Amino acid sequence: MEEGDIFAPVFDAHGLLPVIVTAAETGEVLMFAHMNDEALARTIDTGEAHFWSRSRNALWRKGETSGNTLRVVEIRTDCDQDVLWLTAEMTGAGACCHTGRLSCFYRAVPFGAGAGGKLVMVHAERHFDPDAIYGGPSKTKL
Repeated sequence: MEEGDIFAPVFDAHGLLPVIVTAAETGEVLMFAHMNDEALARTIDTGEAHFWSRSRNALWRKGETSGNTLRVVEIRTDCDQDVLWLTAEMTGAGACCHTGRLSCFYRAVPFGAGAGGKLVMVHAERHFDPDAIYGGPSKTKL
């Protein structure tokens, strides 16, 4: 499998495959999600990222509510084909995270002897108001 040329993704016991998404232009890690076989097939067929939402127990196309879609540039699989890496271009407001930020990885965890437990903001700027997009007081406010 490690050296072959047949795409044979290995889904976990729940039928899911972890997916890392990075920005095509910068290499920035945008998000982490899961795909089931249908989400993977739709992504390959359409060139737009589709995922499986574990919290909603439903298939979703990234950006179907916010308009911030991901156009897939490349899909790679790791050596044992149990993880995918999508390189993508963002559309819409230029934000991937449902909090309105560029990336879902907008906070850094300090480490070392005097680190403490306080997170450090890396991408504080919001590219859109999540309350306006998703309605009501946002559960994303920290």
